[in-house]
Amino acid sequence: MSTLRNPLLPGFYPDPSICKKGGDYYLVTSSFEYFPGIPIFHSRDFVHWHQIGHVLTRRSQANLDGLCPSRGIYAATIRYHEKTDTFYVVTTLVGNAPYYDNINFYVTASDPAGPWSDPVIIKGAEGIDPTLVFDGEEVYYLGNRRPNPDIPECESRHIWLQRLDLPTGTLVGERVTLLEHGALYDAVAPEGPHLYHIKDWYYLIIAEGGTDHNHCSTVFRSHSIFGPYECNPRNPLITHRNLKRDYPINSTGHADIVELNDGSWWAVLLASRPDGGDYRNLGRETFAVPMAWEDGWPVFSPQTGCVEFSYPGPDLPECIWEPEPACDHFLTQELGTCWNMLRTPDYETFSLNDRPGFLRLYLNRHTLAEVASPAFIGRRQQHMCFTARTFMEFIPAALGEAAGITMFYNNQFYYSLMLQSTETGVSIVLTRQICGDNTRLYSAPYENDGIYFKIHMRYQSIDFYFSQDGQTWIPAGTTVSGTILNKETAGGFTGTYIALYATADGKESQNHADFDWFEYTGEIN
Repeated sequence: MSTLRNPLLPGFYPDPSICKKGGDYYLVTSSFEYFPGIPIFHSRDFVHWHQIGHVLTRRSQANLDGLCPSRGIYAATIRYHEKTDTFYVVTTLVGNAPYYDNINFYVTASDPAGPWSDPVIIKGAEGIDPTLVFDGEEVYYLGNRRPNPDIPECESRHIWLQRLDLPTGTLVGERVTLLEHGALYDAVAPEGPHLYHIKDWYYLIIAEGGTDHNHCSTVFRSHSIFGPYECNPRNPLITHRNLKRDYPINSTGHADIVELNDGSWWAVLLASRPDGGDYRNLGRETFAVPMAWEDGWPVFSPQTGCVEFSYPGPDLPECIWEPEPACDHFLTQELGTCWNMLRTPDYETFSLNDRPGFLRLYLNRHTLAEVASPAFIGRRQQHMCFTARTFMEFIPAALGEAAGITMFYNNQFYYSLMLQSTETGVSIVLTRQICGDNTRLYSAPYENDGIYFKIHMRYQSIDFYFSQDGQTWIPAGTTVSGTILNKETAGGFTGTYIALYATADGKESQNHADFDWFEYTGEIN
């Protein structure tokens, strides 16, 4: 029996949802303004997971243009419909207005690795965090947050159910309110509902308390899918709201459950790992806990009631996937699944074919400071301590052209180490962006066309380096703080990225930067 280690998916992988087909388990998470959207993972033993792709890979599925940080693709639910042998993912595209211009939709696939269909829009479905419920011959849409204009929006969330005409995405019949509020007194934001028909009961699991320190999961049950639903007298199912903010795991909630083929039950949920106080640079991550049944109610992590860093794994045949290499040499025709871009990208911004064995970034006019799609190819920070390195060839052709590496949280908070054309010539420049204030922290002349970059982060201390030969590393100034790259400083719902980046700084350009390889090595998880 293997040991299950948490987080199951380290780094910015929040709002997990899970389903199974036979002996295969599939898991999706939120992706917000990053593209491709909704990463999807596969496991056969529930312990070892590997990413098999993304659900949203085309502009026709989701247009993220112009969306502010932490808008875009919110919590998705994945379900397998055995009758039609089809996988469904239902989700919300959240616009820039305060949650009122949302689009709820679902996509389908016969193979969860894709391709996934174009969206079917669910007409008249406001709110976020939807679920599809297949119950016998009926299909239902489970939603939340029906706005009431007469009271504060955060207090007006209902959990509601309505029949769905699946082919057309039309809600039909009466909309039934299952819950008018959560289980906990004065708890805000009942959301993330999932509904399960298990034996003689319908179980409704929701998140409440907001996706921060007061986060939790609660459960209700009914003999009828339409209710009334009774509240578990032992709610919440899981929470760390009663623990200190610097407890090693906090903000637990937003759970989905699954029965494995050995008869055991497990829940996947989100949580965060603070560092240096209450800083959570890695964002909200995916964790898993065992589940038991007692008196007809689910019990999460039954031995301790808390989310732990490890558990004895389920009694399933071990299935270990080949690990992803630490170094990407860009030898394939497509980017690896770990890479993301900002918003809906112009695929002409990069190429793996124009110079085989290199990732070529074509400079465009956008910068990281804009709500736009700059020439940006990034991967999640997944460890509190890590080293990232790359080698780049680039010749700036006009004033302001720059290319290099960035640690990025959003357009208001980031660091970038760039080879840049400045008023005094080509220089290596380290800048820090805080709330629109861009500060040059280091600048030095640089004459070669090729340059190595390195980032070394140890908890909240970040050191940037550059080198001409990859052996002798020159510090780009002094150690800087990682505390600007997290929710506590920058807000939002995402996590930190390490990215390759190029810009013409507001101008049109035909220039490009070539990256030979990129290496990411986690030291402490």
